[in-house]
Amino acid sequence: MGRRVRWVTLALCLAALSAGALPAADEEGNQDESLESKTLSAEDQVKDHSTGTRVVAGQIFLESGKSDSQSENEESFQSQEEEKENSLEELNSLEMSNLINKDLEEAEIQSPVLTAIGGTADGEPCHFPFLFMEKEYAECTADGREDGRLWCATTYDYKKDQKWGFCESEEQSNKRKQMQEAEDVYQIGMKILNESSKKAQKKVAYQYLLKAADMNHTKAMEKVSYALLFGDYLKQNIQSSKELFEKLTEEGSPKGQMSCESALTHYRLVANHVASDISLTGGTVVQRIRLADEVENPGMASGMLEEDLIQYYQFLAEKGDVQAQVGLGQLHLHGGRGVEQNHQRAFEYFNQAANAGNSHAMAFLGKMYSEGSDVVPQSNETALQYFKKAADMGNPVGQSGLGMAYLYGRGVPVNYELALKYFQKAAEQGWVDGQLQLGSMYYNGIGVKKDYKQALKYFNLASQGGHILAFYNLAQMHATGTGVMRSCHTAVELFKNVCERGRWSERLMTAYNSYKDGDSNSAVVQYLLLAEQGYEVAQSNAAFILDQKEASIVGENETYPRALLHWNRAASQGYTVARIKLGDYHFYGFGTDVDYETAFIHYRLASEQQHSAQAMFNLGYMHEKGLGIKQDIHLAKRFYDMAAEASPDAQVPVFLALCKLGVIYSLQYIREINMREVFSHIDMDQLLGPEWDLYLMTIIALLLGTIIAYRQRQHQAIPRPAGLRPAVPQQEPPPEHQPPQ
Repeated sequence: MGRRVRWVTLALCLAALSAGALPAADEEGNQDESLESKTLSAEDQVKDHSTGTRVVAGQIFLESGKSDSQSENEESFQSQEEEKENSLEELNSLEMSNLINKDLEEAEIQSPVLTAIGGTADGEPCHFPFLFMEKEYAECTADGREDGRLWCATTYDYKKDQKWGFCESEEQSNKRKQMQEAEDVYQIGMKILNESSKKAQKKVAYQYLLKAADMNHTKAMEKVSYALLFGDYLKQNIQSSKELFEKLTEEGSPKGQMSCESALTHYRLVANHVASDISLTGGTVVQRIRLADEVENPGMASGMLEEDLIQYYQFLAEKGDVQAQVGLGQLHLHGGRGVEQNHQRAFEYFNQAANAGNSHAMAFLGKMYSEGSDVVPQSNETALQYFKKAADMGNPVGQSGLGMAYLYGRGVPVNYELALKYFQKAAEQGWVDGQLQLGSMYYNGIGVKKDYKQALKYFNLASQGGHILAFYNLAQMHATGTGVMRSCHTAVELFKNVCERGRWSERLMTAYNSYKDGDSNSAVVQYLLLAEQGYEVAQSNAAFILDQKEASIVGENETYPRALLHWNRAASQGYTVARIKLGDYHFYGFGTDVDYETAFIHYRLASEQQHSAQAMFNLGYMHEKGLGIKQDIHLAKRFYDMAAEASPDAQVPVFLALCKLGVIYSLQYIREINMREVFSHIDMDQLLGPEWDLYLMTIIALLLGTIIAYRQRQHQAIPRPAGLRPAVPQQEPPPEHQPPQ
């Protein structure tokens, strides 16, 4: 069992290395595309430039030259934006990747000088082009042969000279046919997978992919290995997944990159891809839930909406509650919090609220029309109408949308002055899109004088609101040293933040749902993969599941060591609970030897860096007991007091700890002094007088008399019970008064 888990980690590491420092475990249909292949068009963008960068739709890209006028800038922005979109579409198409694969295969088969094998010209070089059946061939062909084996002529005119030979051995021919058959099976599976949303159909698709993987098709092996690893549409099989990952690794030699500059290069490649997918509506929301926080604080909201609450909001929306309509519209537009993304429902809710005069709904309708989708056709004119209505009502979303229309000439002539005006209005109200676009204009000097400090200011404001492109732009500025001192580590952190917003982050919710459904094995494997990608939430959740011993696929002896590893990774990214857990593991010896000094260090870090009340309390206890540090009751009291100040929840345990500390301190004080020596120095004659003994005896006698009198009065006051009173006999009447018989 333990060996299986080691193989899981090996598989995860191999997957991480093969993706170039940040693997992309995409959702269905996207796992087969490596991040490098998706971002080839951004290769030139990775190089550092100190001359500056440019911004397109709020997103900075490295520039190769500068225009002299604003109109030329605008035209170059639009043209380069179109080129970027076109290149991304080509890179994302399966047909393009298949053509590249076929070209590579043909390049392997066709060496620069091909020598005929067998036939009538064995050992002679192939002649290209050659004439066969009145047609010229510039490469080997299978025409004229029923077995499909490739051949070539060694002279120009085959009919005349009849000189020919095979281009491949029989073994190579069989292998090529097998790969072609595998490619056909793979394409069938991918077609079913991409065209269907039903689970049953996807299972059928994976059966085709499994067949292609058995035929050593690389892309199919990649998808099947992940499916077996996660248990997606195939039965979870860690051993088979590990074997496939090892097989894939043998086909190439992945290289680990350890330096900051190398990390920057790889993170920026992925961040370019993520940023290019960000639309005006913002994309899907990534919900991150820490399992440890849910257990430690059951009352704390996890961000997920209960089904009953969603139904209640739907009921309010149907009754005409505008706020409920707008809220549900936003939830369905972006997805998240337990609600699936649904543009149709979002459009309906926004439309109802807009008809009731809600400016927020009008602005979001404008965003949907401006962006366009399968539900809402793209229309600059309609979007402009909604933006104007919302902006006239002072809505910042509408003002920002109107600024975008004037900035890029969507439905109106380009007018940088008006764009700047509306972005400023939106930014003043704290709307992140307005802040982002305002920063972009200051960065490029569009409509205003170029000012990197102002750009940095507005990008920072937008990043505080969580805008992905704001993080991306700040990362580009720190990476190139534009407007700020160049910092590789800051740029890497910012790019990492962007990378974690990619489509593969949806796996976090998949893992969470698996855990809630009781499938801890599937959940822990998915969290482990995301943990290898650097997700702190995944690291802490994987450690939590292992800590609770809920994953049966992990051996008993390896549970705590692996949990310790992931607690350590999560703690290094600033998660307080993970840092305290590290202290606990070293304190109790879970997954490691008991080490009070190391535990003390972790508690101190959590106390100083994150101001954790739990860590302060633990430090107080260790000072009290002298564990890992010299015993000091005064420092123990200080840490206990700090814990009580840091959190109201710590006040009760701190009070009990201080009471205990007071008793210990008193006993320690008594032990430290000599009682006989103290009493020997007391002179009672001097303190109370020469007859102090008579006074003491008198006082004692008075006390005894008082006690005796009190006890006697108490006995007299106690009444006897009714049952103990003597019965009074009733006298019978005299005989004469008895009635006659």
